[in-house]
Amino acid sequence: MTGQVVVVGSANVDLVVDVPRHPGGGETILGGDLRRTPGGKGANSAVAAARAGGAETTFVGALGRDESAELLLASLGGAGVRTDLVSRVDAPTGTALITVSPDGENAIVVSPGANARLELTAAQVERIARADVVLAQLEIPLDMVRAAAAARRPGARMVLNAAPSQDLPGDVWAALDLLIVNEYEAADLAHTHAAPEELAAALLERVPAVVITLGAEGSLVAQRDRASVRVPGVKVDAVDTTGAGDTFCGVLAAGLARGLDLAGAARLAGAAAALAVTRPGAQDAVPTVAEVEESAK
Repeated sequence: MTGQVVVVGSANVDLVVDVPRHPGGGETILGGDLRRTPGGKGANSAVAAARAGGAETTFVGALGRDESAELLLASLGGAGVRTDLVSRVDAPTGTALITVSPDGENAIVVSPGANARLELTAAQVERIARADVVLAQLEIPLDMVRAAAAARRPGARMVLNAAPSQDLPGDVWAALDLLIVNEYEAADLAHTHAAPEELAAALLERVPAVVITLGAEGSLVAQRDRASVRVPGVKVDAVDTTGAGDTFCGVLAAGLARGLDLAGAARLAGAAAALAVTRPGAQDAVPTVAEVEESAK
């Protein structure tokens, strides 16, 4: 079963600089050479769903009419993602400014640009309605998350990676089948700082299923009326964590579309994310299906 995934989300060009440490307020430091690579939470997840997850994947998003857009379209297409329904708007393509420290941790500032102008067309809504899994993030207007959820067919899953973190209104919570967050985002949404199991329990009051990513420690899979499951992490030497969470989300969505249960999809997603952090970049670092399946054995 191949499954169909539609990712409704952002696409950015990442401007990346390696730094000895992240600068503080008012501080200037010297970094390495500038790298210009394709990124954006939505586009990263779409590449992951197709290349690492093996699902038929469509990306629905907005790009400008500039050179950055062509870079992103080439990357998406090269990974096997369908881009025939990408919107082109009169605004600069989104850009992310990223610093990466020697331990692989990153700090990111995003200029949304075209992403903030996304408005779903009739053709995009029709494609969403054919998907088995619809995946969205919060680098696009919240109304587009609502529209994507409303467009899905009965039985299809609406998955939200609630990043960057923001409070969600009740109607958005009600539209979700699965929430994917890291520990910080989970704490923000639960309005408390607690152990992952406690955070998951609080979030399950709002959404039927939650996956909390725990970095090198793996992930926690929690569903209503079932015992939560800890999925162990894969130990690797991290080079660059940029896009690792997006890789996780894309592969998990693909796994669900292919008929895996949530814990099984999370296991593959964790293996893919672990491989991704051993390589620089976001989309450039996404592994292949074969690499993921070998790593997950």
